[in-house]
Amino acid sequence: GRQRFDPERSWDDNTNLDKARRLLWPIKSKYGVGLSWGDLIVLAGNTAIESMGGPILGFCAGRIDDPNGKASEPLGPSSIQEELFPCEVNGQCKSPLGSTTVGLIYLNPEGPMGKPDPALSSMDVRDSFGRMAMNDSETVALIGGGHAFGKTHGACPAGPGPSPKDDPFNPWPGKCGSGKGKDAFTSGFEGPWTPNPTAWDNGYFVNLLKYEWEVHKGPGGKHQWRVANASQSPVAPGPQGDSQRIMALTSDISLIKDPSGKYPEIVRQFAASQADFDLAFAHAWYKLTTRDMGPVTRCMGKDVPPPQPFQYPLPDPLPPSELANFTQVENAVVELLGDAPHESPLTPLFLRLAWRCASTFRQTDYQGGCNGARIRFEPQSKWNVTKGVDAALRALVPVKHKFGNGLSWADLIVLAGNVAVEVGSRERISLSFCGGRTDAEDGRGSQYLSPRVTGSFHDRLGEFRDAIVLLGLTPREFTALSGAHSFGRMHMNVSGFGEGMAWTQEPSVLSNDYFQALLHEEWRPYTVPETGKMLYKAEGKQLFMLKTDLMLRADAELLQYVEEFAGDESAFLETFAHAWTKLMNADRFDGPLGNVCNK
Repeated sequence: GRQRFDPERSWDDNTNLDKARRLLWPIKSKYGVGLSWGDLIVLAGNTAIESMGGPILGFCAGRIDDPNGKASEPLGPSSIQEELFPCEVNGQCKSPLGSTTVGLIYLNPEGPMGKPDPALSSMDVRDSFGRMAMNDSETVALIGGGHAFGKTHGACPAGPGPSPKDDPFNPWPGKCGSGKGKDAFTSGFEGPWTPNPTAWDNGYFVNLLKYEWEVHKGPGGKHQWRVANASQSPVAPGPQGDSQRIMALTSDISLIKDPSGKYPEIVRQFAASQADFDLAFAHAWYKLTTRDMGPVTRCMGKDVPPPQPFQYPLPDPLPPSELANFTQVENAVVELLGDAPHESPLTPLFLRLAWRCASTFRQTDYQGGCNGARIRFEPQSKWNVTKGVDAALRALVPVKHKFGNGLSWADLIVLAGNVAVEVGSRERISLSFCGGRTDAEDGRGSQYLSPRVTGSFHDRLGEFRDAIVLLGLTPREFTALSGAHSFGRMHMNVSGFGEGMAWTQEPSVLSNDYFQALLHEEWRPYTVPETGKMLYKAEGKQLFMLKTDLMLRADAELLQYVEEFAGDESAFLETFAHAWTKLMNADRFDGPLGNVCNK
């Protein structure tokens, strides 16, 4: 529900939506905390579509309202966006920003940089919708479905007036006459897309194909398109009793001018078959409004449809009676480590495997995590940060075979990580384990989860802080988990850093030595001769740190936790154990807020 706050509430594409939310307020007031703004906004959209005869697949309830717009600041315009995701030319913004234009939802509908070139616009359409994981059919269905209803508003060139950010007392009053009805200004374009703008049909596609279109400047001063032969143009009821010719945006015309030919083919399909259009739109709309809800296990309500492909559903978990005896599994993993488990090269490898498996989790859209064990498949298995974990998986094969279907790879990976933490700690700690994970059949969904922060010398502090937020960890928890670098060494064939390089003098022990070294040593940039990769080396010692390690010391908030853990090993291990378990269980959803491991 962050559309209620800046920066989103003042985006150009959200002009006048303050009025829509005001209309919904009595319903929000009636149901109070039992109805989030996020759910109400989506449900109102669904109801509007249904009231005009449109198809709806279902409704996934359970959105949680944010208390402010802070989480939208990376979307811009803001200093955070400029630091993390700079856009040198607004209108040509690249991924990971979702839009080509900061302040717009997708792209400039007038055309790239305001140029009414439909062929070029089709490239922006495919690019921006592709960033939302929409394929061509979903893209065309969403555009045509959204434009089956309503009209654009741009009665004159004067504009809508100041945004809520600039004038919170009287936002967007409209500077054309009364600012209402026929004088309304929202996008600056003017006119309806279809002759029946309050009824669901496929006329949008029929008209795109049926008529010749010409570009002109509308009364709002923006390029838009009209039927070239005015006498042939369908008309729609006007805003105050008169009538208006239908219109189109450059982004609409792009669907029939796409150089690849893919969009025109889909337009022809939907123009010829209302049923095909209905089916495609219902599924695409549900995906658009539900994709940030994560797995279907977070959905509530009686109208939740079956799990959809975009939710990357996992098999149902086995009943507890059919699960492996996890104490026996733990003992089997310990046996793999030999007589001196903390000295086994497998111990830090098992820890790294579990960390890499679970640290794909994103609390922003509830994707990722170790449930599914997708680290076994591409693309995760081919990421640079997962090099070498295949050795850990191979080592665990005998244990997996021993316990068969009662032991999922996901449970085994997490349990092996737990064993590594427990046997490697200088002070004895015991981790809780919550079984019942299941395994995915492939790596679908992982293509969006590749980490931006990798330990490279090019990593930036802002990105580092953002990565902590994505994981859903507090700065203190993340700092504690960084202490895992006290355990293990770097390897040339894995990270490209020098063979056997270590963070601490005693790399076979999980301890607070890492934090002491961070504070007590003088660190200098160092280039690995064999690979040219850069990291930091302690002055006069064979100790090494990555740039991300030094970021803990460079950031004032994180530094205080480094200092705390350097002076109190028990506090470090206790916090580490809590944060580790929290991350391992982060994707075990039971409704919007619940976790099966907390029962």
